[in-house]
Amino acid sequence: MTEPKNPFEAMMAQAQEMAKALNPALEDFSPKGFEGLWPTMPKEVMEMMFGNTVNKDGLDAKTRLLLTLAGLICQGAQADAALRQTVKHALEAGAKKQEIVETIGQMSVFAGIPAMNRALDLAQEVMDDKRDDET
Repeated sequence: MTEPKNPFEAMMAQAQEMAKALNPALEDFSPKGFEGLWPTMPKEVMEMMFGNTVNKDGLDAKTRLLLTLAGLICQGAQADAALRQTVKHALEAGAKKQEIVETIGQMSVFAGIPAMNRALDLAQEVMDDKRDDET
């Protein structure tokens, strides 16, 4: 094993070694697996909680989720799980893949190209998974 390049990598390597010592099954642990534990809310529930049920003239759930996606990208697209979950829920709320891509592209003006590229990669993972579910 090579020496870590920075203190964060050293800390992560140490934590992984400690986890392996406590439970060898944690060697293959991936935090991304936690996302599968959170079910996608049905569109009707999202409309009730986040949509225009309370405010009849307000934003619908799809628009709110696209705005949430934009906000996550403006923060640098650093919250991988939150970004993927937002894309997943936006699709469920009726957003078309093109609308998600356009939202991400629009944020390049505000968040920069690296954040846009990162968000596109994360969104593509969800949209590819969704395509696999549909077949």
